[in-house]
Amino acid sequence: MERLSKATLPAAHTDGVTLPPSGWDTQRTGIVHMGIGAFHRAHQAVYTQDAFAATGDDRWGICGVTQRSDTVKRQLAGQDGLYGVLERAVDHTGVRVVGQVREVLFPAEQNAELMARIVDPATRVITLTVTEKGYRRNGQGGLDLADPAVAADLAGGEPVSAVGRLVRGLQARQRAGAEPITVVCCDNLASNGRVLKRLVDDFCAALGDDDLTAWIASKVTFPCTMVDRIAPATTDADWALGEQILGLHDEGLVTAELFKQWVIEDDFVAERPAWEKAGAQLTDDVEPFENMKLRILNGTHSTLAYAGALRGYPTITRTMADPELAELAAGLITEDVIPVLECPPGEDLPAYGAEVLKRFSNPALAHKTTQIAMDGSQKIPLRLLSTIRDNLAAGRNPAHAITGVAAWMAYVATPEANGLPLPIDDPMADRLAAVRGSKDALGIVENLMGIEDIFGTDLPGNTSVHDQLVDAVTALLP
Repeated sequence: MERLSKATLPAAHTDGVTLPPSGWDTQRTGIVHMGIGAFHRAHQAVYTQDAFAATGDDRWGICGVTQRSDTVKRQLAGQDGLYGVLERAVDHTGVRVVGQVREVLFPAEQNAELMARIVDPATRVITLTVTEKGYRRNGQGGLDLADPAVAADLAGGEPVSAVGRLVRGLQARQRAGAEPITVVCCDNLASNGRVLKRLVDDFCAALGDDDLTAWIASKVTFPCTMVDRIAPATTDADWALGEQILGLHDEGLVTAELFKQWVIEDDFVAERPAWEKAGAQLTDDVEPFENMKLRILNGTHSTLAYAGALRGYPTITRTMADPELAELAAGLITEDVIPVLECPPGEDLPAYGAEVLKRFSNPALAHKTTQIAMDGSQKIPLRLLSTIRDNLAAGRNPAHAITGVAAWMAYVATPEANGLPLPIDDPMADRLAAVRGSKDALGIVENLMGIEDIFGTDLPGNTSVHDQLVDAVTALLP
């Protein structure tokens, strides 16, 4: 079968296929995106292509930056940047071909090219999806200056961390006298724009570059965002289905649900794509939207991942087919999260929660429980502990959220469940390994609650939370 490319695109099937808009291949590059994994290609790149289709503004082609390996570069280089998004729902299966990515850089080999792209006056927006752990924060939320990659970046030479590459690029832009630029974090972090701004400031302070700090304060903005679309890892079956629909071999195929949402703080210091024409929501305050998503969707997703994996379920869909765990998810949303959550303008929290559960039950998406389980030490505080704290402050008992945290604890302690390996892929893996293989629920809870970077100083002293965690871990351990 021929491989997807500009030359073969006219041979693509027409039934179930959406082709990129005319002129996709002549767009100029105006966005640098750091972390060009599956989520970006299924989310922000799609919004940007739809904005191009709606307006004809051709200044917003994307330069993708692959952080850890050159895999995506190799996938897309032979396809003229084209790739398909296999969109699947109960009553829909189709492939959307995206041509918004105009080049992919692997900075381990092309750092000079990356710096030149950031300096280029045509670049007005930098976006990031590098995952929570990619920001290399310490327990206080600042930049971890002791991290080996951060320390090496500060010492000079070609940067390797996301924040290091970003700041060195901004430094080069400042020295070149280039125009203002907006940096848009698209990772699942509360107040993600402000988080990133703090990390950038910490890096500049460690450099001792007051001029750069002042330039960033006046020439760069960091709007907050909330992003949402389920984009599971692409399987062999997905690739086969994508080829069948498209009629071409696509090495860059990604998989996603139909639903997508992007809420963006309207704080741009330079020009940007008309993302609102593609359905993005521009707002003065993203926080209520991000809390809605982090607590209802992400908190429930994590709870299902840990609880389902402990029963040997490989996917979220299979987990939702378990009536007891589906009830746990519904109870978490309706009884623990919604009663203490501010409703964003124009949203209906019960309807949003019901839609989330429906999305998790989508049999067309094989979202692996162990994939969602990654980086729990970074996710649990935002996704579940915030809900627990708000309930305690309101005099309420968040039993379902506590069960979600207990499921994480039991997962960390359990190497395998019903034939399913439960790996620990977490920046705190060495610390979490202290409970690996333990069947002592009390010991597991007290050991993990003692990690101040996760639980703070308030929750470990709460007897009710402690005792409920011990009971729940006892029940959850296989």
